[in-house]
This record gives sequence, structure tokens and C-alpha cells, in this order.
Amino acid sequence: MSELLTELVRRYSPSTLEAPAVTYLTDWMRERGFEAWIDEAGNACGIRGASNAPNTLILLGHIDTFPGEILVRVEDGKLYGRGSVDAKGPLCAFAEATAQAAIPEGWRVFVVGGVEEETTTSKGAHYISDHYTPTFCIIGEPSGSNRITLGYKGRILVEYRLRRAVAHTARPEPTVGALGADFWNAIHDWAERENHGVERVFDQIMPSLRTINTSSDYFNESLNMTVAFRLPPRLSPEDVLKALRAMAQPDGELRPAGSEIAYQADKNTALTRGMMSAIRSNGNQPGFVLKTGTCDMNIVAGKWKCPMIAYGPGDSNLDHTPNEHVPLSEYQAGVKTLKTFIESLSTTV
Repeated sequence: MSELLTELVRRYSPSTLEAPAVTYLTDWMRERGFEAWIDEAGNACGIRGASNAPNTLILLGHIDTFPGEILVRVEDGKLYGRGSVDAKGPLCAFAEATAQAAIPEGWRVFVVGGVEEETTTSKGAHYISDHYTPTFCIIGEPSGSNRITLGYKGRILVEYRLRRAVAHTARPEPTVGALGADFWNAIHDWAERENHGVERVFDQIMPSLRTINTSSDYFNESLNMTVAFRLPPRLSPEDVLKALRAMAQPDGELRPAGSEIAYQADKNTALTRGMMSAIRSNGNQPGFVLKTGTCDMNIVAGKWKCPMIAYGPGDSNLDHTPNEHVPLSEYQAGVKTLKTFIESLSTTV
């Protein structure tokens, strides 16, 4: 059983409350020969390899979790606890593999436990992407120990506000609630047209109505609704906003937040080939996956033009669930694969 994984999962760390977990991971890395520190954003950082190495592999995980404590325990060879899958499992696999590996000449490996990934701020990833430029990057998200994640959809959240003078219910004018319903129906119809003939879910636009509320002070009535969109690579957040402006009431107010572009990696890169080889070297057949969610990959891909994938042990179907757990054998397989990959870096580029 991994002491690092168990102890990090024990330190409950929902977004903005990561400090105890960050301190534990930083201390763990320092004790194992990393140059380790907590940066200005609050990220746990650790580097092995020559400080002046010409090549850098960044292993960017996140140390915050979705809210909700789960009793930490091991049952039938599975570790249960919040973050065991999303995404302390992948982060700990990064740290353990880097601690165990012989770092090749010409390389340094930089492990990051990023903060606030589970919120729209992505504070940790923004800081790292502004201060470093890697040769390769692997994002720590659960893919399964034998699969490589090549892409994540984009995202935008939009708040829609509308205000109208109160009218008698016998009047024909629609209420703000009815106008909000019309707006949502128009969005739904637009998405269906955009998705016509598009079979793969990753390539479809996926709208969801998060909230819709009305209120009145007896003189004016107000609508406040929030709509979220998961976006394919062919649509940017600005494309969505342009379409929404055409559907909204002329005096309606649209407030975007959490805008992130989609990202899809090329299969034919040195990074992907190296990870495929490492998976095969450990007796498994590599596979690929594209995900409909978002992660820190969406943040850093806009600034880093290096080869990038996501990888980590665990079943992403368990993300954010009350049954979140990772088989310890799966976790160890991920550590072994990452160690193999790190030690092959000198032959990868």
C-alpha cells in the first residue's frame, strides 16, 4: 500500500483549502531528494534532475478535490477516499515515479500539485503556465493505467439576466420566466442544428441548464439563469457568445465565465509514442480516450505548444462520486509505467 497516496487522501483538500495537503506533499518530496517548495500560487512543487538541464518534463497534477469527505479506508485491495481518483491518485503516481526513477542526463522532471483545479479559477495551472515552458507535459487525470487521454472539450459558463416591468397577469406580454424558457429552447434547438450529422460525442456541443430563477419587487421582475456549454475543438467560447447574443433579448445581459478552449493532442508525437512504449513494456496494450470534461490541460495548452497528454491511474467514471476509489494494483501499474517512461526520456526526443 502506498503511504504517500493514503496520507495525501487523508488530508481533505477541497478547492482553496489545500494547504495541509500541499505541505505534506512538499515535505515528502524534499525528504526524497527533490528540490521542493510551495510557490506563490500555493502549488506543491518538486524537481529532480539538473537545474540547468535543457529539457523539462512537467507532470502537472492537482491537489484539490471535489467537496465531500469520504471515509478513507482500504477494502478488497481498493483505497476509498475523496481524491483517490480525481486526482490525488495520478498526482501521487507522478511523485512516486519521479522519486524512484533514474533521471536521464539532459532532463529534469518537475512535479506540480496544482491548486484550485476544481474551480473556474484554475489558479495553480495559470501560475505554472506563466512561469515555465516544458519540453513535454503530462496532466495528472485518471485515464486508467493502460490508456492515454488525448483531449478534453472546451467550456464556457454564461449567466443571462433580464429585467421587465411587472404587468398584470391578464396582459399578453410574456413574463421574464417565459422569456427565459424561450431562450433555453432556442439554445437547445441551436445545439441540435450544430450537432446534426456529428456522431462522436467529443465533437458535439453539449449545453446544460444549470439554474433558472425569477424574482419580483412588485414593480419589476427579474430573470437570472446560468447555462453551461461543453465545446468541441471546432467551436470557441467566443463562437458560443456570438450565437447567444443573437438568441437573447436585446436588453438581456450575458456574463461569460470559465471560458476554456478545447484541446486535442496528436497521436504521432514523441511523448505519445514514449508513453505507449512504456505501457507495452509493462505488459499492457495502450489505448486512447477523449474526454467530454475539462481540466488544467485546457489552461496550459493555450500557452504551451509542446506535446501534451493526460495520464493517471483510476476510473474517471468515479470522479466526484460518493464511491470514489482506486485499486492499489492499478495505482502501482501507473507508477511503474511512469517510471519506465521517465527513464526512457533520453531516447524519446
